Amino acid sequence: MTQVPVYMVVNLSITDPQEYRHYEKNFFGLLKKHKGSFITYDDQATTLEGESPREGRMILFSFPCEDAAKGWWADPEYQAISEFRRNGTKMEFLTMLKGQLPRN
Repeated sequence: MTQVPVYMVVNLSITDPQEYRHYEKNFFGLLKKHKGSFITYDDQATTLEGESPREGRMILFSFPCEDAAKGWWADPEYQAISEFRRNGTKMEFLTMLKGQLPRN
């Protein structure tokens, strides 16, 4: 079975920059450990349509497959540092989107 990449979409507002910095400082090493790739973030995303424009930071990163993403999420090291994110932000969502197989 061919595995497809997955994309993580996050929307949060930073409420305690010092707590969030501690999370951010440790995040990238754990992302790399699970073969994840950081794509981008935006503190001023533009909503083109819809009734609920997103406020705060939008973040996008990916993993080569769902198993890698779930391994990252379940990693005890990640769960330990995620307490800093939980303490330093108001999380709206952390959503996993499955990629699509190439179409011929």
